[in-house]
Amino acid sequence: MGKFKLYDIDLKNLTPGVHEYEYLLENKFFMDIDGDQVRKGTVKVHLTVNRLSLMFEMNFQIEGTVLVPCDRCLDDVDIPISTHNRLIVKFGKEYSEESDEIVVVPEEEGDINVAWFLYEFISLAVPMKHVHAPGKCNKQMSSKLKRHMTRSVDDTDKEYENTDEVEEEDIDISVEEESSTDPRWDGLKGLLEDDNN
Repeated sequence: MGKFKLYDIDLKNLTPGVHEYEYLLENKFFMDIDGDQVRKGTVKVHLTVNRLSLMFEMNFQIEGTVLVPCDRCLDDVDIPISTHNRLIVKFGKEYSEESDEIVVVPEEEGDINVAWFLYEFISLAVPMKHVHAPGKCNKQMSSKLKRHMTRSVDDTDKEYENTDEVEEEDIDISVEEESSTDPRWDGLKGLLEDDNN
């Protein structure tokens, strides 16, 4: 964790009361932490640590922008991030995470590194779906997507309404194919009818 020494907080030597920390997370932070979801960004973190008698209450205010791959074209898309997270830290014999919000750190060490917590809070703030605004996706990738996309006759999905219409020859499903059934299913239906009698 040498790369993340800046994010060490010496809890043991904190005086009772509120202490404030400021961090600016840029591309190097995201590259060094090597997480799956976020690889680039510029995020400001304001952290307050309140030392109480038996625990430390940490409040993280996180705001900025991260770059993640677009779900449609795979080019980077800017996603604004704004989140508030809370973490309670207590001293114990060994490190453990009692819940999403409660962490126990060894009392003899007396410190905590918040780098991975910062990354997790940011990742959780990224929406499930991340796509460019309409018309902003990579044109070359969008045209490939349209060529490989098929639609059923009664498709009401408007997700791709801003792309050019799919040519008729690209549609795989015909009305005749939809109405025909496999004769093996007819045999199984007969078995069901016999059971009901």
